[in-house]
This record gives sequence, C-alpha cells and structure tokens, in this order.
Amino acid sequence: MITNFFDNIWFLIIEMSQYLLLGMTFVALLNMFFNKDLISNHIGGNNLKSIIKSALFGVPLPLCSCGVVPTSVYLSKNGASKPAVIAFLISTPQTGVDSIIATYGMLGPVFAVFRPIAALIMGVLGGSVFLFFNKNKNIINETIKDVKFEFQEIELHDNFYKKIQKSIKYAFGEFINDISTQFLIGLIIAGLIATVIPNNFFSEAAFQSEFLSMLLIILFGIPMYVCATASIPIAVTLMMKGLSPGVAYAFLVAGPVSNAASITILSKILGKKSLSLYLFIVVIMTLFFGYLLNWIHAIFNINPHTFMIHNHIHNNSFSFWQYILALIFISLLSFSYYNKLSIKIKEKFKKGVPQMQKFKVEGMSCSHCVMNVERAIRSVEGVEDVKVSLAENSAAIKGNFDLNKIKSAVDAIGYKFII
Repeated sequence: MITNFFDNIWFLIIEMSQYLLLGMTFVALLNMFFNKDLISNHIGGNNLKSIIKSALFGVPLPLCSCGVVPTSVYLSKNGASKPAVIAFLISTPQTGVDSIIATYGMLGPVFAVFRPIAALIMGVLGGSVFLFFNKNKNIINETIKDVKFEFQEIELHDNFYKKIQKSIKYAFGEFINDISTQFLIGLIIAGLIATVIPNNFFSEAAFQSEFLSMLLIILFGIPMYVCATASIPIAVTLMMKGLSPGVAYAFLVAGPVSNAASITILSKILGKKSLSLYLFIVVIMTLFFGYLLNWIHAIFNINPHTFMIHNHIHNNSFSFWQYILALIFISLLSFSYYNKLSIKIKEKFKKGVPQMQKFKVEGMSCSHCVMNVERAIRSVEGVEDVKVSLAENSAAIKGNFDLNKIKSAVDAIGYKFII
C-alpha cells in the first residue's frame, strides 16, 4: 500500500510537471503585460460591460482565493463597481493560465475548455445578480475609504529587460511559493484517495444521488484552502473512484473559489448579507454547471476516462524529457520549501531588528498577502521600514508613525492588525 501511494504521487508529478512548467511560462508572460491598474481602468462602470470585462480579465490570472481578495479591494478602491468586483472574485480563483493547461493534460480537452468558459459565465452571472440587487453601492465600507493602498506588479518606468527579470522571478519564484504547499497537500490527498479508497467506492447507495454528492463536495471544498492547480489531482482521483465529471468539476470550483480565511475577510469587506448572497450564487451555479457537464458527456457520448491520465500512466513508459521536466519541477518545489524553511528558522532564532516594533497580523496565507500588507503599511506616513513575516504572521515596523493609521490601513485590505 505504501509503495502504491508513492507510485501514484510520482505518476501524478510526472504527468503534471510538463503542463505546470508550460503554464508558469504563460504566467510570466501575463505578469509582464497585465497589472491591476490596467484592469481597474476597464471595469469602473456599474454596468454589464464592466462585469464581462472583469470576468474576462480574471479567468487567465493565476490568483488563488486569498490572493484575489486584496486585489479585489484594490480594484474597488480605484473605481471598480461592486458587480464588477464580484465577477472578478468568482471567476479569477477558479482558473488561471497554468491550471487551464494542467487541466488539459490531466483531464482532457472537454474539461479544459469547459472550466474557463464556466468560470467566465459564473462571474458574469454573479456580477449581474449584484448589479440587480446592489445598484450604485460600493464594495468598500465608508469607514475605510480614505486609506491609501498602492499596488502595481510592474513599475511603468522599468525597462523591458527588468520586466522580463521580474516576471520570471514571479512565475518561477513567488508563484511557486504560493502554490507549493497546496500542491503538496493536493498530491497527498490524491495519493491517499487513489491508494486507500477501493474502485467504484462512490458508486455505493450513499453516493448514488448526484445532487447530494455534488452538494457534499461543495460543502467540503468551500472552506478548504486549495488553489485551481492543486485541485486537479484530487478531481482526477475522485473520477478514478467512480464519481461523475460533474462531481469532480464541483470540487474544481468549490476548492479554489474560497477558503475559511478568505470567507472571514470577505465577510468584513462585503458584509454578511452580500457574503451570503455571494456564497449562494457560487453553490447554485456550481451545481448547475456540474449537471451541465454531465449532460454534455452524456449527449455526445463522451467517456471522460478516455482523456484522463490514469488510462496511460501505468501502461506507457515515460519519455526522457518527461523525467527531465519532472526533475526540474521537483527542484523548483524543493527550492521553494527550502526558502520557506530557512526563513522560518531565521525568524525563530534571530534576536530581533533594532528600533523595529513587532506586531501580529492575522489572515495572511501566501506571498501575495505579505506583499499587500507590506505595501499597506508603507503607505502610512512616518513608516521608514517594514518587514512582514508569513512564517510568524507578524510585521516589524520602524519609524515615527501613528499605530491606529497602520491598523486602519491593514484592516482595510482585509487582514487583522493586532495592537
């Protein structure tokens, strides 16, 4: 059983590596030419056109459910309407250029095409519902409107060579740091499901109700912290064990679209009523598109297992290049884990930074969070230097500053600064 467990994980890594590396290359290209200022300039209107643009921008961006929240706050503070921001919140975490490519490699072309199209439509429909119920209302609470928050991935004055450097560093450094832990957890869960659960286990009577199966997967996936890419191996193994494409798709949506931390932050930003409406929309549309995907497979007589990787990973030997790409990807993951561990060790044993006050910050879960918290603190007058630690969930700040203004700046973008 142990051997099978590691074999299953190894097969998944080899199959996914080539698609993930290709996807990260596209992430670098996106990061070169897209920034949040560009997006916010196109989604300022409180109309259907802005909603569609917002969802279109969101589909290819590789932002996770926690990274998308501060981005959405930024967009709203720079003029984006509430319906457009909701569309961005729904469509963005479900997919990214990296996960679309990985979906094609692991689940086949039907899933690869259906997933981004459904994310786009869900974003547009979700934004439209908020357009109907929340006309002329801004997403940002009036009490935090005046907080300054600046963000731009790539400075306009940078030359092209520096843009390339920054984009490569982001795609093969920061981006991998963001997904590495989730990816490992996803592989472990997928390996356990493939190894421990018998084939056709989910075909038993308790799981014969398609509605209940989807609903349980959605309720299980919504509080989980798993990105669009890390959800793929889990979806693959669920289908291998007898669940339908619709149920697997439900996890591909529910896992990435939110998590317990982002729900807490969204409750503060949107308000409880809007958050409830947001989650209701996600659940209803996930069920609808899950059934739609099953119908597509049935009406066109498509066997989803024909395209899935498990049909050939045990039968065909891998090519030399597949092994090389897998080793490259494993090296990148290992370097990411090494960096995280070394930072954590340094934070634990260092004596402290002179003249810097240390405070707790709750709600951070990735490098996007660290970056946004740091920039929010730097925007406060009197701050000379700041070092934000994800490992310790803390911020060390130097300067002559107003602590209440720093708390307001950090709280305004969805995190909790503890004085």
